[in-house]
Amino acid sequence: MLIWGLFLILVFVFLALDLGVFNKEDHVIKSKEAGIWTAIWFTVAMSFSGVIYWLFAEGLIDNPTDLSPGDAVLKYITGYLIELSLSIDNVFVIAVIFTAFAIPPIYQHRVLFWGILGAIVFRGLMILFGVTLINRFEWIIYVFGVFLLYTAFKMLRSDESNYNPKDSFVFKQIKKVYPITSVINSHDFFIRKMGLLVATPLFVALIIIEITDVMFALDSIPAILAITSDPFIVFSSNILAILGLRSMYFLVSRMLSKFRYIHYSLVVILAFVGIKMIISHYIHIKEWISLSVIVGSLLAGIVSSLLIPEKPKTTQ
Repeated sequence: MLIWGLFLILVFVFLALDLGVFNKEDHVIKSKEAGIWTAIWFTVAMSFSGVIYWLFAEGLIDNPTDLSPGDAVLKYITGYLIELSLSIDNVFVIAVIFTAFAIPPIYQHRVLFWGILGAIVFRGLMILFGVTLINRFEWIIYVFGVFLLYTAFKMLRSDESNYNPKDSFVFKQIKKVYPITSVINSHDFFIRKMGLLVATPLFVALIIIEITDVMFALDSIPAILAITSDPFIVFSSNILAILGLRSMYFLVSRMLSKFRYIHYSLVVILAFVGIKMIISHYIHIKEWISLSVIVGSLLAGIVSSLLIPEKPKTTQ
């Protein structure tokens, strides 16, 4: 429990430095700043693999799956890259939410900060629940595998450009239970209007982002559980990927139109880990193969997007 506590303290120190020091003043996150912070978070996550090796080598943490230090590091890196790659779809949805509610760029970082804080809590609960299920009922891994294959199929057939958060069930329920204003004069989530405390579009966007993250976690957490059921590896790789999501959003959201084939990379990754789960009791796929499939799929999507010219849109 000491290691878990120290890790959580480290996470909250990062968050406190983020909002209280580096982003104390509201400002628009430019691509250069986003790129620097994305590189910093990636370096932190990769450096943490050394901590994973040390913890497992010294026996400082429970090792219910009897992993060697080298295997633990491979599983951590693979889980981190899965979560990071699946976050790309989350970036698209966040961009649509901010556009729908006209959230000014200067306040977007603050909304995402509190969104990440909530995501850490929800992810922790979902990981605990998922690991407990797999360790208690081995057959549940087949359910997760089929669910990931179904998700991959839905992703292949979906048209995300039609998504409108103002038509969502969550937004309609918020409007029923709490007064909402369209006014955005500051970074506040609530303001006084005619003597009433009303929610601003920033609060509405935050709630919808939180609910959306939970929905995305239904895909990403089973995907990481296909790699390992070790709770600390699953939790640390997931949380460190989430911490870098804000900077990645400001970097990647401006380039989504260029990487139009990355969507298919995510389909391949989800389908692969789904199949891996289903056959896990019969065929063991080595971690370097899983890592190669994930990295190769992402590179194929990026390279295809850059090399294959976009078809000109025909006008009727």
